[in-house]
Amino acid sequence: MSKLQSILHPEMPVLRKPKAEDGSAIWELVRECKPLDENSMYCNLIQCDHFRDTCVVAELGGEVVGWVSGYVLPYDPETFFVWQVAVHEAARGTGMGRLMLQHLLRRPELRGVSRLQTTITSDNSASWALFKKFSDQQGGELAAQAHFTRDTHFNGIHATEHMVTIQLPERVRKAA
Repeated sequence: MSKLQSILHPEMPVLRKPKAEDGSAIWELVRECKPLDENSMYCNLIQCDHFRDTCVVAELGGEVVGWVSGYVLPYDPETFFVWQVAVHEAARGTGMGRLMLQHLLRRPELRGVSRLQTTITSDNSASWALFKKFSDQQGGELAAQAHFTRDTHFNGIHATEHMVTIQLPERVRKAA
């Protein structure tokens, strides 16, 4: 943590696996983090319960201030798909998103992962910055292409989602 970050947040965040009781706090956090798509509270509850090994909660002072949901693709066990990254406004700019992603990649449950994927709309500059910085920090190779398109997949009512793929270097894969 930088000196400024330690003044703003004197304690290090607690990063942990979510539990079902976190579902409503995560739902509230995601609702506050525009432009993230809001899932149902039930969806966040299921993520906390069924996908706890591949999701992470960040807490400061006992409050949920960060969330990453993801899963290993069932048809490709080498790919970890990041569904959503949410960081409370008070914790933005501290590197919390990258910290949570690094934490996840160190878990034994993700030992076989060699690439990380996510989808991002072209106008979500915060997500682009996070994943570019994360890729650079890891020494990974980032590629992106349109994947779920506005007209073909979203009936014209949602922006195209670009599939971002970060090929992770072997040293990162061995860190788990």
